[in-house]
Amino acid sequence: MTVSSTANSPTPSLRAFLLAGGRSSRMGQDKALLPIHGQPLVEQMLARLRALGLEATICGNRPDLAAYATILPDAAEACGPLGGITAALEASPAELNLVLAVDLPALPVEFLRWLTLRAALTGAPATIPYALGRPQPLCAVYHRNLAPGLRQSLASGDYRIMSAVHRVASRIDTFMVEQVAAAGAFSLTPPLPPVYTWFRNLNTPQDAARFAASHPSNKLEGNETAD
Repeated sequence: MTVSSTANSPTPSLRAFLLAGGRSSRMGQDKALLPIHGQPLVEQMLARLRALGLEATICGNRPDLAAYATILPDAAEACGPLGGITAALEASPAELNLVLAVDLPALPVEFLRWLTLRAALTGAPATIPYALGRPQPLCAVYHRNLAPGLRQSLASGDYRIMSAVHRVASRIDTFMVEQVAAAGAFSLTPPLPPVYTWFRNLNTPQDAARFAASHPSNKLEGNETAD
């Protein structure tokens, strides 16, 4: 599939939601407020979404983040990111919804733009990239019509995102990020960082230190936001 990524805005019927409800137990401090080069991670991720023309809502029981964006509580307590995704789709006025974890700062803006354009083009109920052989449901686009089915999964105690999406989505559009990148979909100058780095979560202080060292300017290729 050929998808042009030259548009300034992905699609007029699109909303963005940033998942920030995790416990950050391995990090030892709140990941959303983790400073990378002096800027909280949540602020950096919101800036990336603004580069797409999107003002994001923060999903999670996080009143402490209200200074950064509108807060939307999870649909249920202690149910993992599925609670945030469900709440997002239930609240969204848009058909398509970009859902993004707060701890994926290596994702290029250009890839996110391409992802949303692809979702708008195919109209699939779920558009989920695969990277390193694994699905990446915390960087995906979901149709709001999935909300009732995901709510049922929460009620049944099944908090596995892929299991819930497979159960309720009539069609899931998947693609291998490595193949798309190799085909030249993201041919920018300077080149984007290697695909295998894009989906590395920041789970530990060591992860954060490695990311800061590999991105000394705190600006990803394809991201026009300021430091």
